[in-house]
Amino acid sequence: MKTIIKLAVTCVSLLTASTVMADDEPATGTAATPAQTPVPADSTGTPNKNAAPNDTNQPLPESKSDHDEQPAVASPQLPSGGLVSQAGVGGVVGYGRAGVLELGGSAGIQLATDYRSMNFSPTFGWFLADNLEISLIGTVANIKVVDSSATVWSALVEPSYHLPFNRSMFGFLGAGIGASYVSNLGTGLAVAPRLGMNFMVGRSGVLTPSVSYQYTSHDAMTTDNITIVAVSSSVRFNVGYTAMW
Repeated sequence: MKTIIKLAVTCVSLLTASTVMADDEPATGTAATPAQTPVPADSTGTPNKNAAPNDTNQPLPESKSDHDEQPAVASPQLPSGGLVSQAGVGGVVGYGRAGVLELGGSAGIQLATDYRSMNFSPTFGWFLADNLEISLIGTVANIKVVDSSATVWSALVEPSYHLPFNRSMFGFLGAGIGASYVSNLGTGLAVAPRLGMNFMVGRSGVLTPSVSYQYTSHDAMTTDNITIVAVSSSVRFNVGYTAMW
């Protein structure tokens, strides 16, 4: 009987030790869960709110400029050499474009009672920019009043602007300045504003009616070594013809 009781106590002891070991070891095929580090909290006590520290070993990104360049603007453009090789109908450019040359002349006549005026003006022009021309104008005019006559010679440099109304008609305004010589009176200053139109004729011709008002200073008389300067003026209506190339 004592032997049976000792055997029962031994079995109970062994069973209790096996149960404790089973609770301490993980189940078969399951890895042990590692210990987790507590997540730091910010001053408000909320976790995951602290920014990660900067890595001082990594270079900062390069700075980039957002400066935008100015767009291109219109500007006078001259052809190679400053001259156009061919202008007019069938050519590469039209009248009034930069580089176009113009050569010709104009003439005018005025008749009235006891008054007669005739003039001829050879002209050379060059468009240094679109619609902007610089011209050299020489003029010889003969004026007769009753039985007296005089000849006026003048040379002018005239900048002018030509406003296109369409491809064959332009209006222009110019102002010439230069010198003049009046027979028996001497040399003086000449200023001549001019207003007119340009009409395209044929392939490369330009018909130019115009009106100008020329002021001319000259010596009127000399007495006791004192020269008196006078100013004369005249209105001229001219019709010109030039060729462009």
